[in-house]
Amino acid sequence: MRVPLQHLAHARSGDKGDTSNIAVFAYTPALYGLLREQLTAERFRAHYRGAIKGEVLRYPCDNIEALNFVCHGALGGGVSRSLCLDNYGKALSAAILGFEVEVPEALAGELRNWPESGAG
Repeated sequence: MRVPLQHLAHARSGDKGDTSNIAVFAYTPALYGLLREQLTAERFRAHYRGAIKGEVLRYPCDNIEALNFVCHGALGGGVSRSLCLDNYGKALSAAILGFEVEVPEALAGELRNWPESGAG
């Protein structure tokens, strides 16, 4: 089943100049395995449909079940140079939560706030 990322993980972000840093933290080790497989740097960048102009680097942080993405050319020149107020790192981290992940039915109980999981 295809499930929005928000049911598998949460995200945090920061920005400096024209670079955004977004970390995606899995809710459980089993869900982290799915993220490592499916949330590649290429798919991450493609999710933003051209909003990220530069390279996206992915750094797995296995010890905390997180993926850290460094996105170059993501903020329209940076907060002080851009007229696009929605372009800040926080908006980008919220947007990734809509990325869809293929989740096996056997892991439905690991999801958060997913109607079919019964988990809260």
